[in-house]
Order: sequence, then structure tokens, then C-alpha cells
Amino acid sequence: MAMKIRLARGGSKKRPFYRIVAADSRMPRDGRFIEKLGTYNPLLPKDSEERVKMDVERVQYWLSQGAQTTDRVARMLEAAGVVGKTERSNPNKAVPGKKAKERAEEKAAKAAAATEAAAEE
Repeated sequence: MAMKIRLARGGSKKRPFYRIVAADSRMPRDGRFIEKLGTYNPLLPKDSEERVKMDVERVQYWLSQGAQTTDRVARMLEAAGVVGKTERSNPNKAVPGKKAKERAEEKAAKAAAATEAAAEE
């Protein structure tokens, strides 16, 4: 059974509230879970202690059993000091898109034409 530690959404429309749960990865996001490990309330200020609450011992237990964390839960665990910080590599993040490259080429061509026109005069 592939276990995940992930967020299960609750709350009403436009008022999200999440449970941090250990669940089988084949179950729906808000569906059946094995154990509730904590809560996450994104509406509270970032420095609030009530924003993220979790049972660290149970999280460590599930990690020792081979459970994988989702990206968001992994960041929460890093902030809590439960797991070490992992390197994230996204080499294409800083690369401009196709349209931006085209605009840059057009701008460079116009600048080159302007310098040639100024040099001829």
C-alpha cells in the first residue's frame, strides 16, 4: 500500500481548511484516510502558531513506515524541523518564455537599426 502524507481540504467555499492526513495514495484527496496527523489553516497569519499544527511523533512514524509527503507537506515539515531541507531544482524557472524571447529579439533588432541609422548620419 503506497502511503502519502498529504492535505485533505475541508471548510466552505472560499474558506479553506486542511487536515494533514496519512492516506493511501489511491484514495481521493478528501476521501478515506488512515490517520489525521494535524491541521493547516491558510487564513491565519504566517507567524501564528495555530496556522500549522501536527503530531510530530506520528508524522515521524509514518515516514519511518515509508510514507511519502506531498510538496506542500514537505515544506511544512521542513519549517517545523522534522525533516531536512531538500534541494529543489527547476532549471527552466528563470528561462524566459517564447513570447518574451521574441520581444527581446525585436527590441534588439530595433536598437541595432537605430545605431546604424545614427552611424550613417
